[in-house]
Amino acid sequence: MSTSTALPAGLDSVRQRARTPSTSTDATSHSADGAEPDAIHGDGEVRTKRTYGRTPDGTVFVVPETHDMVSQLLDPREPKNLSDALVLAILALHIWAAYALPSSLKRPIFALIFLFWRASYNVGIGYLLTVQSKYKLMVTWARRLRLFEDPSTGKNPRPWLHQLLQTELEAKIPEDYKMAQAPLEYNTWLVFRRIVDLILMCDFVSYCLFAIVCAHKPAGEGFLMAFARWAIGIALVGFNLWVKLDAHRVVKDYAWYWGDFFYLIEQELTFDGVFEMAPHPMYSIGYAGYYGISMMAASYDVLFISILAHAAQFAFLAIVENPHIEKTYNPPPPRQRAVSEVSAQSENTVDLSKKTPAAPSTPVPVHNLLGLQNFDPFRITDYATLLLVGYLAALAMTTPDTPTYRTLFVLNALFWRLWYSVGLGVILTKQSSEKMFTRHFVKYGETPNEAWRQWKSMYHFSMTLCHASFLAACWKMYTYPEDWGYGWVLLKHVVGLSLVALQIWTATSIYDSLGEFGWFYGDFFFDGAGKLTYGSIYRFLNNPERVIGTAGLWGVALITWNSAIFMIALISHILTLGFISYVEKPHMQKIYGENLRKEAGLTKFIKRSLPQPVKGLQDSVDKVWEDSKHFIDDFVDVARTRLAAGSSTIVRDTSALLNKYPARLTLSRISPDAGYDAKHYAISVEGTPLVAADEKATGKESASARVSKDVKTKVFEYGAPIRVRWTAPANHSKKDWVGLYMVTDNRSREVTEVPTLGRWVPTCPGKYDTTTDQGIVSWDQGVPASDPPAATETDLVQGEMVFEGDKLWWTQGVFEFRFHHGGGHNVMAISEPFEVRLAKVDDEDAGVVGAAEVEAALLPIVRNCLDRDPDIAPATVEERFGAHVERDSKYAKRVVYAIQHMFGVEFAPAVVPADGDVKKLAWRICSAKEVLAPYSMSQRQGPSTPVRDKFPEAVL
Repeated sequence: MSTSTALPAGLDSVRQRARTPSTSTDATSHSADGAEPDAIHGDGEVRTKRTYGRTPDGTVFVVPETHDMVSQLLDPREPKNLSDALVLAILALHIWAAYALPSSLKRPIFALIFLFWRASYNVGIGYLLTVQSKYKLMVTWARRLRLFEDPSTGKNPRPWLHQLLQTELEAKIPEDYKMAQAPLEYNTWLVFRRIVDLILMCDFVSYCLFAIVCAHKPAGEGFLMAFARWAIGIALVGFNLWVKLDAHRVVKDYAWYWGDFFYLIEQELTFDGVFEMAPHPMYSIGYAGYYGISMMAASYDVLFISILAHAAQFAFLAIVENPHIEKTYNPPPPRQRAVSEVSAQSENTVDLSKKTPAAPSTPVPVHNLLGLQNFDPFRITDYATLLLVGYLAALAMTTPDTPTYRTLFVLNALFWRLWYSVGLGVILTKQSSEKMFTRHFVKYGETPNEAWRQWKSMYHFSMTLCHASFLAACWKMYTYPEDWGYGWVLLKHVVGLSLVALQIWTATSIYDSLGEFGWFYGDFFFDGAGKLTYGSIYRFLNNPERVIGTAGLWGVALITWNSAIFMIALISHILTLGFISYVEKPHMQKIYGENLRKEAGLTKFIKRSLPQPVKGLQDSVDKVWEDSKHFIDDFVDVARTRLAAGSSTIVRDTSALLNKYPARLTLSRISPDAGYDAKHYAISVEGTPLVAADEKATGKESASARVSKDVKTKVFEYGAPIRVRWTAPANHSKKDWVGLYMVTDNRSREVTEVPTLGRWVPTCPGKYDTTTDQGIVSWDQGVPASDPPAATETDLVQGEMVFEGDKLWWTQGVFEFRFHHGGGHNVMAISEPFEVRLAKVDDEDAGVVGAAEVEAALLPIVRNCLDRDPDIAPATVEERFGAHVERDSKYAKRVVYAIQHMFGVEFAPAVVPADGDVKKLAWRICSAKEVLAPYSMSQRQGPSTPVRDKFPEAVL
């Protein structure tokens, strides 16, 4: 499907990163790509261009020129150092092991060696990059260890290590690099590079050695098969090498070694070549060589370990790289300011409270249909689809495997494919030309939105039954192999499952790019509502369904290995091509016209790569194809006209139909250290009191009945920051920390038994590696216990911290803070319990509360749920939420939880970003309360004020 709505531009290849040009005066002579052009000076020497980098603190520096890993390590013309010798020695040890080990041990040992280096890559490097991206941890380690500080200052406790690093790093970049002059981030990156070189080289060499020790010639293999196997394998390895080299040409060493985790360069990169062929080319088609080596080795062991390594690389991409790319190069846009806010800043004399509030538009539906995460058993479409698929599966598994039943299942699969491609194609064509589907529902008094909902249900139902019927037919035709090692049996299953995975990925990428509107062909129903986008998979292909969109059909056919299933797969592929050509393409040309892209990225790349004689031949073929296509289209139009003029309605409809084919925590009790007394530790808590806290009942039967007391338990507002003040001896441990817990979570008052899940703050900054010091307001580092008698336990210090955002519990309950000693879980002090509660709007008030009251009650809670961040949280009811709300579902989950417990109305989290401001949320709440009013006890006692009376007429 080629229709789409406008989405934010995403990054479609590994580290496709645009740089922000510097405004520094040190970089004013840059060329268009951010680097200085080559210059010929008076002495005739050509000076190479320079690239400028910028550290997180704003330091601008000239990035020295570096070279790729292989040339630095193996090219004798490049300078060598001790780390190079170490890497080469380890590689030589691998090769010696492959020669010296007994034959029976080579396979298992080298499998373990490769898996170790692959884990070092994906887990080890992945961990280092993750903590560097989140906490700048590698740079913090380097600063704490003073690795790059000059020993002459007397501050470096390891002068020998400094000298070793200086020799190692400056030997690799002899011309324009001095360690003492380079920023800390750049020096840390260079050290990280050497670790990466060791891991990547050992990973590759151990894989090749594992393939060598597993290689063999299959029994009974003829010359032609051996030749084809080696030819294809060598071609795949060669293609793999070209992909890596071309990718390095584009991204250079900077992105190859994840340089943007440490600093940014002020240079625009042109992502051409291999980056126009496929998404994430270094991690997708860049692993084609693994499968080429597997073919040459003729070993399933090599193939399976290749698949495992490739899957681990995709996990590395999804978990490590993509979040960093999104955070660094595609941050949420600034929150849209309300007109009233701008007016208030420019016209302080205007009384905005007298202005009539803008009317919110109709709430946007957020009850999506596609995907298991959107399945709703109370929706008739989902219910009916599940029921029929269940019946179909039951029939497939319980009916006998006779030719009659197999034929019925094949015919059923063909019927649903014909309806899915031809039947729905006819409906969409009529909808595009004359709005037939919409007119049908309008005729009966329905709205276009109702027609759209009915169409989505029909399409979803038909698509699900089409695929389920095909799978049921495959199940009936499939024969379980008696011997998995016989012939091509295992290979067919591996390749078939890979093709199925490819189709699933393609469908997911299309849905992520188009959304529900594009997936269900929304621009056939709403003129002007759709916009073209060429992001994600559409950057490379105009119509992904044309080839890889049906890969799973061929994969299942390959696994089944049945002629009837191959026939269904072929018919399905042909019908898909026809649907694109005769349904999608004409509609796209009609509504988008010249804005349609002629060629996708992959097509452009292939055409540029063709030799000149082939380009001329290709142009001639294109012209012949276009002429033939025009002739066929004209012939079909004439045939349709003549058949329609002299036939009945059935014949006319039939002719039209025929032309539309288209992780566990281990705790131990830690006794208090000698000399520390818990009576010298204390915690006090302050927060935003709950304004409308419920009064406690006095009846004994009430769940809230309590004994009267002068000091009442503090009740704080849901989501509001909580300020903690602590007192401790002056010589308390610098690694003390305070955690937030539910009162009922811990049985012991001496040792904490459960993890904090991130809800903790250290008392002193700079003492923990895996956390920032966010939350610390003030602290006293105290006097070291090793310097008596400067301090004793009677000398107390105080500190202050704030718990907010993710450090809070986003639920109601009774909580406490615990002060822990020395980085452990030994409790030195516990705060007074306090309650976090939402002020409930009673049911009996639901019928009379107005829009203003709902907005007034909702606004502060929404601000709390959005962390009171000016870039996210609104200041007024009309201001839009920040874009973070759409990207991170945690904000929406907080808001709908609060709405449910305040107003008794349950919403899906998707409602919050769909409405986008407090005013629309309040409108939705009042509407829902009115709809649900007849079912509440309060409505039996008296009438309520209709929602029409609660809002201005302009809102309705």
